[in-house]
Formats: sequence, C-alpha cells, structure tokens
Amino acid sequence: MPGIEPGSERSTRARVARLILEHGPVAAAALGERLGLTPAAVRRHLDALLADGMIEPRVGRPRGQRGRGRPAKLFAITDAGRSAFEHAYDDLAGSALRFLAERMGQEAVTDFARSQVSGLLRRLEPVMRTVPADQRVQVLAQALSAEGYAASASKAKSGGDQLCQHHCPVAHAAAEFPQLCEAETEAFAQLLGTPVQRLATIAHGDGVCTTHVSPQSLGESAHRDQSKETGR
Repeated sequence: MPGIEPGSERSTRARVARLILEHGPVAAAALGERLGLTPAAVRRHLDALLADGMIEPRVGRPRGQRGRGRPAKLFAITDAGRSAFEHAYDDLAGSALRFLAERMGQEAVTDFARSQVSGLLRRLEPVMRTVPADQRVQVLAQALSAEGYAASASKAKSGGDQLCQHHCPVAHAAAEFPQLCEAETEAFAQLLGTPVQRLATIAHGDGVCTTHVSPQSLGESAHRDQSKETGR
C-alpha cells in the first residue's frame, strides 16, 4: 500500500489485536479513539484480523452504554488469537531466559523466576492474613485465573486441597527452565502457610498443572516445630 511500510502495518494490526484481547469485546469506534486511527484504517485492520481468524464479531452494547438503542457490533479475541499472543510471549520468555543463563548462569534464572512471583506474593500476602485458612486455596485460584492461568480449587480425596491450573502462558519456557515452576510452588506454600507438592505440570506434558495442598493443620504443626527449633 503506497505510503505505508508493511512492518508499520503489521505493528498497528498487532496493537489493534492486543487492545481487543485486553479490553474486548470492544467496538470499532473505541479502537479508533484509543489508537488514533481513522474509521477506514480500523476497518482495514479488523477485516484482516477477521480473515485470519484472530477475532470474531459479536452483537451487544459497548461498556458504559445504557438505555435502548441499536445493538453495537463488537469484536472479541478468538482462541486462535489468544494462543498466538501467548505463543509469542512464551517464545520471548524462553529466549530471554536462555540469554540470561548463558551470560550469568542458572542461579540468575532462579533469581529471575523468584522475582516474577514476588508480585503475586506482595499482592496476596496481606489478603491471605484476613482470609480463613479453609478459603485460601480458593482465593489463590481466583488470583491465578485473573492472571490467565484458568485455575480452580477442590478438595483432595486424600485430604487437603487440590489446585489446578488449566493453562500456562509460559509452558515451553518452563519445560526448559524448571526454575519457573519451582519458584511458583515455593510462592504457593508461602501464601497458603502449608506444604504443597506439584503432582503434574503442563510444562512436562501433562494436561493440567496440579498441586496438592496439605491440610492446614499440617502447616500449623510445621510452623510450631520451626518455632521451637528457632527458640532453642
């Protein structure tokens, strides 16, 4: 297209898709306002994303619209579009970790993995102190779902709870660098205040990341034992 570099076109289209991923379903007019694009430019990118199966049209009211009126045409990301973003992020994470390991060693990867879960710890530790022990796994599952891990919590037949993550956006990177899973497991134990054990991971080819959470009584017992040893 005259006057427009193909790379610039792809970059803008990716920005349109990302806005739909983060804020969709969203109307074409709202996309144009956020990105400073003309209606014709927005339509061109939307048509291309629709043709590629990255987005799909929906009928509804844009957020904030009240009252009666003609339903607006909205656009939402498809499973294929979401997967494309996640695959790109996973590839980037893997490349960054390989670079870090080559330049600074595996210990640096471990430090990085722990830093990645530190945000989750900072946000949830104050919350967990106010949540009853028997509700903490459910609260953690909700927090993980909000970050794209599609997590769920249930009671384990053997006692305790079971935390399942049905999606992992960095599964390929975690397969190469298990420190990512190890740091996450450490964070779970710290947040829940009881021992946890990873039973399965998507990174190792399992369908779901499954973590067994020991009964809270076991965690309290371990804490008392640790306190006694510290007091010696």
